[in-house]
Amino acid sequence: MTAEPTMVERPDELVEREQAALDAYSRAVVGVAEQLSPSVANLRVLRRTRRGRIPAGAGSGVVLTPDGFILTSAHVVAGSGRQGRAAFVDGSEYGFEVVGRDPFSDLAVLRAEAERLSPAELGSAEELRVGQLVVAIGNPHGFSGSVTAGVVSALGRSLPARAGAAVRTIDNVIQTDAALNPGNSGGALADSAGRVVGVNTAVAGIGLGLAVPINEATRRVIADLMTRGRVRRSYLGVAGGPRPLPPGASRRREQRTGVEVVEVIAGSPAAAAGLRPEDLIVELDGQTVARVEDLQRLMVGELIGHPVPLVVLRGGREIALTLVPAELVADEG
Repeated sequence: MTAEPTMVERPDELVEREQAALDAYSRAVVGVAEQLSPSVANLRVLRRTRRGRIPAGAGSGVVLTPDGFILTSAHVVAGSGRQGRAAFVDGSEYGFEVVGRDPFSDLAVLRAEAERLSPAELGSAEELRVGQLVVAIGNPHGFSGSVTAGVVSALGRSLPARAGAAVRTIDNVIQTDAALNPGNSGGALADSAGRVVGVNTAVAGIGLGLAVPINEATRRVIADLMTRGRVRRSYLGVAGGPRPLPPGASRRREQRTGVEVVEVIAGSPAAAAGLRPEDLIVELDGQTVARVEDLQRLMVGELIGHPVPLVVLRGGREIALTLVPAELVADEG
């Protein structure tokens, strides 16, 4: 029995195949750049002083509506009295003011003095996959319309966000190897269809960038900033971390972990509700609490001032408490 000869690809066929793959990649990146670049602004941020307006930073922004709403990173326009100029690749330039900013999501909304801007299409980061092509568009070092491409290198990352003494975690952050520079902050991270799936927010290291995802939670933040100028969140008043449930409680509740209370802030809603250090929070408002992020997710503005049932494990026993959340205030000093 003789073996069939192995087909060996000729060098010219290999080159053609590689060229075709490269062309497809290039076409995708070029298509996203051409579609999205008109919707990405070069932001020059100014601060009001007694001597007039002075430069206070730079970044990028993504047009949300034709009549001037622009999305960017909160840290790009941090501080009071921020205004500026938004420039586009077609040479047009408009003044803007900050409508609202939310340091806990690192998102802000601006309003430019314009009526016919080209809005970007918002996509969904929840549909992203590791290894998927993404394109970052911004204005690193003041060059508007700068484009870099890469892949989603990780999903589900967390990024701490601080406002004064208050600290929260931005969940489900996108990690990418598309080159990001400080001027990219507030710019668009887009999928191959040109839909904005993230807002570039930070450089995590050489070859690593992070973007705040566009998802259901951040869409609510954006809507609140556009309509109210701020985001309301409720406040519990504890410091804690994850801890496994005792075996019996774990089987009974079909839950592996809860949030152990390490510290109760004096005068807080948690203190008023009777929470104690070493309590293990397992349920809030009828929802399972397995980690700190679950508490953050449940602390929505609608709960402010309303009694909410809370279940903790204390000394191996389940204790039912009633909590009245207060509003979390972002004190930025």
